[in-house]
Amino acid sequence: MTTAAITTVTKMMETLPEPTQNQIVDHIRDYLAEIQDEKKWDTTFQNSQASLIRAARRAKQEIAAGLSEPMDYSRL
Repeated sequence: MTTAAITTVTKMMETLPEPTQNQIVDHIRDYLAEIQDEKKWDTTFQNSQASLIRAARRAKQEIAAGLSEPMDYSRL
């Protein structure tokens, strides 16, 4: 499916020398890969919300019950 945006970009690229076109294609590939990675991260983060909430509630309960101790950063 060709959209008006794709047609515009194609026409713009046709005016450029082939090496420049290849550079642009490489940049677009990298950019699209980053977008896909971000979508994957967003989905993973959204799917982990319930377990993060459970862990936070458990931590609050342990603190309230006196079952926790302050973190000793020197032991990390």
